[in-house]
Amino acid sequence: MLYIISILSLLLDGILTNYLPYLVNDLTLFTPLLTVVLIFIIYPFFYKNNKNYLIYLFILGTIYDLFYTNLLFFNGIIFTLLGFITLSIYKTFEITKLRLIFYIIFIICLYECSFAFFIKIFNLVPISLEKLIYKIDHSIILNVFYGMIMYFIIEKITKNKKNSKLYNFKSKLR
Repeated sequence: MLYIISILSLLLDGILTNYLPYLVNDLTLFTPLLTVVLIFIIYPFFYKNNKNYLIYLFILGTIYDLFYTNLLFFNGIIFTLLGFITLSIYKTFEITKLRLIFYIIFIICLYECSFAFFIKIFNLVPISLEKLIYKIDHSIILNVFYGMIMYFIIEKITKNKKNSKLYNFKSKLR
């Protein structure tokens, strides 16, 4: 299930980035960062297995680099850093449906800020605060919607499998 969700997110990132703006004028309000949202959503699959979670994120980020950025290991490192933050969020706070929206927005903001920070350090492309804010606010709608859908799908699947680790993890959060 985890691999299917990851492949779906990677494919949808590419498809929506390439084809959505051309279908209905310019839909820049729907900039996909679906794989970034997935960083937060998939943690319950790795409950009490943090090492495998971080390794999985590094591999996922490297695959994301190969497909979309041509900066080898760049997103692998960023995804791993976001994984550490996700670990601390899940260990510190209760995840509810309403808070999930906030956490997804938080992860998107952290990704965009860290991406802009590294781009600025290595002077790859000029970036300003206005461009950063534009990128963040134009990626929130679609990604929060996708994150909520994936959360509900994962929650529904795990309720059907009451013996799974994911169900036991979710039940502890309530």
